[in-house]
Amino acid sequence: MAATYTDKSVFRIQLFAVVIGLLLLAAKFVAYFYTHSNTVLTDALESIINVLAGFFALYSLYLSSKPKDFDHPYGHGKVEFISAGFEGILIVIAGGLIVGKASASFFKPVHLEHLGIGLVIIIISGVVNFALGWWLVHVGKVNNSMTLKADGQHLKSDAYSSFGILAGLLLIILTNWYLLDNIVAIIFGLLIIYMGVKLTRKSIAGIMDEADSSVIETIVANINARRKPEWIDIHNLRVIQFGSTLHVDCHVTLPWYYTLEAAHEEMEEMAAIINHEHGQKIEFFIHGDPCVPKSCGICQIKDCNVRQFPFKQKMEWNPTLVRQNSKHGSELT
Repeated sequence: MAATYTDKSVFRIQLFAVVIGLLLLAAKFVAYFYTHSNTVLTDALESIINVLAGFFALYSLYLSSKPKDFDHPYGHGKVEFISAGFEGILIVIAGGLIVGKASASFFKPVHLEHLGIGLVIIIISGVVNFALGWWLVHVGKVNNSMTLKADGQHLKSDAYSSFGILAGLLLIILTNWYLLDNIVAIIFGLLIIYMGVKLTRKSIAGIMDEADSSVIETIVANINARRKPEWIDIHNLRVIQFGSTLHVDCHVTLPWYYTLEAAHEEMEEMAAIINHEHGQKIEFFIHGDPCVPKSCGICQIKDCNVRQFPFKQKMEWNPTLVRQNSKHGSELT
């Protein structure tokens, strides 16, 4: 299980990313003023979005790290989805500005100069952005922080754009066909818009508590690996993400003759297994259900003295089955 970073460490990492973003922004505008290239301006405008989104991400990380309180019993982690959505909208706006500026330049061409300087700055910024983006995505995955992952993916995409823009500038230098400057800018402006829409869509899914199949698959796989015969059935499993914390609630069918204390110990054991194996902060709300006669067909307890129907077959838990809101076993009795 990977070691996690502290909230303060994550905040400092994002602050470092913002400072680097400001330096790259200044460098890219220097390159634009030297070259007058719409292609270079494309990179510069996207860096403005990087910086604005970076500052908003800082604030969202500060909020999401605050402890739960009376008014926010689930914590403040949902703000990370808002941060990612805000970044996505800014990316779309930047892409639209790039496409508009480049399209207008077809009717009012601009003379390009000093493209060599632009090449050098684009190369340096691309390498720095990719390295920084990779680091942010790594830290974001370790801490399950959508804010860091979104900012990291944005920086990596910015780096890919820079490398594409670099290829465009090289073509312009080799062919002296300056209309390529506008064409390349429009292409990457459209790609940036697509990236922004995709990121916004993901943030809305988080705000709307859309089920994350990969998370549910991991949880079910961990339960299956340590499954006990006394855990007769799992159903109505739901997962909601609040920042770096997952909230999981489900119904677990246990033998009806268990005492409240014994049932509680079984549910605590299941929660402990998931928390240990998953590598992420998980808050469990498990509802215990007593078994009923229809449960006998899937119950694996061999020495049950109150069994009313014979055991038929083991119910293989999977993400689809455990999300159903009904006890299983009636189809086998």
